[in-house]
Amino acid sequence: MSASPRFHEGVFHNTAGVGRGLKSGTTLPTLGEFFTGGQERKPPGLLPTENPLAIWARPVDTGLRATWLGHSTVLLEVDGLRVLTDPVWGERASPFALLGPKRFQPMPVTIAQLPPLDAVIISHDHYDHLDHPSVLELARLGVPFYTSLGVGAHLEAWGVPPERITELDWWESARLPRGELRITAAPSQHFSGRGLGDSNRTLWSSFVVEGPRHKVFFSGDTGLTPEYAEIRQRLGPFDLVMLEVGAFHEAWGGIHLGPANALEALELLGGGALLPVHWGTFNLALHAWDEPAETLLRLGAERGARLVMPRAGAPVEPSRVERVEPWWRAVGSGAPEPEGPQEAQATVRISAP
Repeated sequence: MSASPRFHEGVFHNTAGVGRGLKSGTTLPTLGEFFTGGQERKPPGLLPTENPLAIWARPVDTGLRATWLGHSTVLLEVDGLRVLTDPVWGERASPFALLGPKRFQPMPVTIAQLPPLDAVIISHDHYDHLDHPSVLELARLGVPFYTSLGVGAHLEAWGVPPERITELDWWESARLPRGELRITAAPSQHFSGRGLGDSNRTLWSSFVVEGPRHKVFFSGDTGLTPEYAEIRQRLGPFDLVMLEVGAFHEAWGGIHLGPANALEALELLGGGALLPVHWGTFNLALHAWDEPAETLLRLGAERGARLVMPRAGAPVEPSRVERVEPWWRAVGSGAPEPEGPQEAQATVRISAP
C-alpha cells in the first residue's frame, strides 16, 4: 500500500483530488430534498426477476454471457470461465442487522445455487459492495478473490485464506489459476471506509476481465473521470461495459456517475454494450428508484447507445440483445415515462440461444 502512487499520509487519494463530502453550498438543499423531495424511492411492489439455472446449464454460444443479479452483483461467463462481481446477498447494505438500506427483493438465486466460480472481484469496501455474510459463504467454496489494495485484510479476517486473495493497485494484473483469463485493476474516482475511523485506508478500483476473445469493463463505484480515456487506450476495446447509474446526485456528483455521466464514460471507454449496475436494489440516494433506468433509456436512445438492461436473474449474451424492454414499469414508476419515439425502443428482441 505504501508503495502506491495513490497512497500518502496514511490514506488513498483520487487522482483529481475529489473528496467524499458534499459539494460546497449543497448541504442544506440536500437535507431539504431528503425530507420533502417527494420521490418514490422504493418500488411499490416486488420487481420481476428470473431464475437463471436452466440457462446457466447451457453452453455460452457467443463466449460472453452476463447475469445481473442485483445492484453491482453480476455473474460473468467469459470465454469458458465464471467471474462474480461485488457479491451482495445480505438483507441490508449496512453494518447493522436491523438498520440501514434494505434490499427491495430477494436475490434471484442463493449463493449455493451458483455454478462453480473461477474468481470473485470486490471493487472496494463499502457495505453495498463488500458484504460480510456473502463473503463468509463464498469463503467456503475455495474460489480466489481479486480486490483493491487493503481490502484483503477484511477478507482474511472473515476466513478467506491469504493465498486465495490477490490485491491489486491500478494497472496491475493477475491471471486466474486456470484458463486464460486476466483481471486488471484500473482507475476509478470514489472513496472507501466501513466506519468512522477508516476513511480511505483501502483503495477503490474499476476492473477489466480479459479472456482470449472477450473483454469486460466493470466500473465499481466512480464519478466521471478523464482516466477512462486512458483505460480505453491501455486496456480496451470492450465487448461489455458495466457502469454504475444509481445513487447519484449533483451534491456528490464527483463520486457517482448517474445515467448521463455513464454515457459520457462509455464514450471515453470507446463504446461497447452497456449493462447498467448499482440500481434497482437498495435505496441509497434521493432520486426515484427507477429514475436511473428511465433516464438511461431516454438518453441512450438519443445517443444511440447499445443498452443491455435485463431484469435481475436473466442471463444475456450482449451481442444478441437488440432492444430494451422496460420491465421495471410492471410495478409502477416513480419517474416520468419517456414520451413519443422512446416507446419504440421499449421492446426486447434476443436471438434464440
